[in-house]
Amino acid sequence: MTLHGYYRSSTSYRVRIALNLKGIAVDQVPVNLLEAEQRSEAYLALNPQGLVPTLMVDEAGQRTALSQSLAIMEYLEERWPTPALLPDDLLARAQVRSMCLLLACEMHPLNNPRVLKFLTGQMGASEEQRLVWYRHWVAEGFLRLEKMLTTSAGRFCFGDTPGMADACLMPQVYNARRFECDLAAYPRILAIEAACHELEAFQAAQPDQQADSPAA
Repeated sequence: MTLHGYYRSSTSYRVRIALNLKGIAVDQVPVNLLEAEQRSEAYLALNPQGLVPTLMVDEAGQRTALSQSLAIMEYLEERWPTPALLPDDLLARAQVRSMCLLLACEMHPLNNPRVLKFLTGQMGASEEQRLVWYRHWVAEGFLRLEKMLTTSAGRFCFGDTPGMADACLMPQVYNARRFECDLAAYPRILAIEAACHELEAFQAAQPDQQADSPAA
């Protein structure tokens, strides 16, 4: 398999964590979002959405491009069910997916670089207004998640085993720190962050560990 992504992309980051948790090695192909490589003719031929990540998969002699990070993680879970990213219990799986959707579909799109660029470009928002926007939606999302974690969390988002929700959470915490968001009101999230940082699967997936990172 080949993963096309960008070192600081939240969606690529999620998939790297999931692959690492499952112990699946893939070739990585950097797609420079700052240079609009995701809009190139060659990349659009792989992924018409013009987004990262794209996971290229060979199955039964056929090469298939998978897009959208949650769909990719669900594929990995079904194709290689052990070690699991989702719990066995049906209701518990729905709870974990609910947290994933909060992070990936409620929080992340509002603070996606495309949205921030539109705010400061077409909408004429100042840098200060952009930061207010960003921090507001981080606070909204993390407040809701912190409450959900009161009934689900152990060392990680659901119990004491890292999984799909943690893979979705860590990129959002990383971004919140980049934008200097105040995280003091979310002790459970911070405790989960500390637990994740102890694991090689999360350490190796961090943006500054990727070949296309300026820090690498």
